[in-house]
Amino acid sequence: MKISSLFADPGRKLFSFELFPPKTEAGRLALERTIRDLAELSPAFVSVTYGAGGSTRAKTLELVQWIDREARLCAMAHLTCVGATESEIAAVLDTLVEAGIENVMALRGDPPAGQEKFERTAGGFGFAADLVAFIRKRYGRKLCLGGAGNPEGHLECRDIDQDIRHLKAKVDAGLDFVVTQLFFDNRFYFDFVARARAAGISVPIVPGLMPIRTLAGIERMTKLSGASIPPALQAELERCREDEAATLSLGIAQTTAQAVELLHGGAPGIHFYTLNQSPATRVILTALKTARLA
Repeated sequence: MKISSLFADPGRKLFSFELFPPKTEAGRLALERTIRDLAELSPAFVSVTYGAGGSTRAKTLELVQWIDREARLCAMAHLTCVGATESEIAAVLDTLVEAGIENVMALRGDPPAGQEKFERTAGGFGFAADLVAFIRKRYGRKLCLGGAGNPEGHLECRDIDQDIRHLKAKVDAGLDFVVTQLFFDNRFYFDFVARARAAGISVPIVPGLMPIRTLAGIERMTKLSGASIPPALQAELERCREDEAATLSLGIAQTTAQAVELLHGGAPGIHFYTLNQSPATRVILTALKTARLA
């Protein structure tokens, strides 16, 4: 099923989860349990990340197919430009199409570990818009394409207006919907959507949220993503620094409050960055369902 078809119902809010391929057999078994647990929440789709430089390429393809065939959930594979030529990217896409996967998250991708800046591979693509255009030319509408948006601006482009122009180029190249990078202040999302609409971008823009589990973990993620933490939330996190249970409870409360405001404000759904964990996301989505927001 193409995710784009799910957005056709304006009255439906879509809830989805992002996972990453595990590195070990034990991790794989644990993730399968997590997926089965999350499947009970009836997500609209589940996406699987793609390691820097295609380092998890085979595992991404394997996990996406397992989600589709065994868990019987709508699956979306991430695909990046990093470290791959046009022909290598085409081979990955051919494999996905042959396996019946219809959804791809088309990304430029982050530089591999140890490399400060993105470097275009000879014979590859330098921008996500180029990748999107290539997929559309090669496969037409056979695939549904998602892309990334940055409410606080990309780490390499903190100029929001310029970032919106980059997003517009991706949408014009063929994106069907956008999922945002994580954020903790909803004003960034609502302003981002307003700017996108003013620029002529009409595709659904889904907010991406990450429940906070530990202070160290979220500090690492915000450094990687460029997201900021509101002062009041930062102060409370500092107060709970040595209490993991309190930090987790605060994270659940924060994400639930964010989701409620976003949904009331017109967001088409929520994409949860789960970090391969189910408890927090399960509590949050259950609360939203109880409040009849999901």
